[in-house]
Amino acid sequence: MIKSLKLITFLIFMALGSCQDKKAVENRSKEMVRVLASPAGNNSMQPYLYSDSDQVIMSWTQKINDSVHVLKYATLSEGQWTQARQIQQGSDWFVNWADFPAIAQNKDQLLVHYLKKSDTATFAYDVQLKQSSDLGESWSDDFKLHQDSTLTEHGFVTILPDKEDGFFITWLDGRNTKGGGHGDEHQSMGAMNIRTATVLANGEIMDDVMVDSKTCDCCQTSAAITTKGPVIVYRDRSDDEVRDIYISRQVGKRWTTPKAIYNDHWKINGCPVNGPKADAYENTLVVAWFTAADNIPEVKLSFSTDDGENMMPPITIAHKKTIGRVDVALIDRENALVSWMQSTDKGAEIKMMKVNIDGSKSAPFIVGEISAARASGFPQFELIDGEIVFAWNTINNNRRSIKTVRFPLEVLN
Repeated sequence: MIKSLKLITFLIFMALGSCQDKKAVENRSKEMVRVLASPAGNNSMQPYLYSDSDQVIMSWTQKINDSVHVLKYATLSEGQWTQARQIQQGSDWFVNWADFPAIAQNKDQLLVHYLKKSDTATFAYDVQLKQSSDLGESWSDDFKLHQDSTLTEHGFVTILPDKEDGFFITWLDGRNTKGGGHGDEHQSMGAMNIRTATVLANGEIMDDVMVDSKTCDCCQTSAAITTKGPVIVYRDRSDDEVRDIYISRQVGKRWTTPKAIYNDHWKINGCPVNGPKADAYENTLVVAWFTAADNIPEVKLSFSTDDGENMMPPITIAHKKTIGRVDVALIDRENALVSWMQSTDKGAEIKMMKVNIDGSKSAPFIVGEISAARASGFPQFELIDGEIVFAWNTINNNRRSIKTVRFPLEVLN
């Protein structure tokens, strides 16, 4: 009887301690996270953050009416967002919760993309680019990234500064799927492939190469520039419908044969719409991703110390209730930041953790609450001047907007 009472007392103590710990985490989040007045107006969605370590740029789309969307951007300067500036608008765009425009900067050059319908078919659209050589004071006419003229899907673009004043781009390309349908993942014809190219300052597109002829249809791509050149990471698709995260590296002028970051063996007969994220710091590469192999949802992270040639065994970041939708960034050669979405009784939370290359991890930090719906999209973050800047979609009574916050890196120590 005494032993039973002791056991009950211990379990109550542990439960109270767990509740107190969770409350402490929530209180710490509320104390440290500061809201940044968003430059995006009502009906704005799809934030994308880019940082060159000196500043943060955010691009997004805004719905004007049932048919017209605009692409805008703003820069974080002295702790505040500048006034929103419009880049382009159109009534023939493909606007999707998972496939959003990106922006990147290389010196005075800016490059953005958006998706433009090429046909009345639902999944027929092209990747359109616009360039600025004067930091957004003026913009070029739009031009198409890919050189095919098929009325198929093209999207899930990653843009990074590369070369002297150009940009490295990777994207998913559906030119080989002509005649197939999105719902059946183009099984009637060919598969989606992943391609890379370089866009020069004068708008010339060079080195358009197909790296993998069969990929998952609608997971975001990611890339990083290491000391030895670009690497791309993406969700592959095998003939047996295994959809693990793969990597390919550019060595000289050739791309290496794609290989798995780790063999999760996630077999799924459809695209999970949950792509990986990568970042590089000198010769260190980090990749974060979501998997649900054996019906166990997990977020994992893997380091490499040789520019991605060899990836270390993965570190499990979150499991069970995780939704994925990850982002990642390297602080230095041994420490990374990773964020993900986690389901709760009320919806979902954005969580973040600091991870060391030796596998040690900080306590999870709650960045904020978010809807678990698809429309909440993919939260983005960047690290600048010892602070973390976040942006994500918010949905309140069917009103959509973008929330931006900031908090010090030290909260993750």
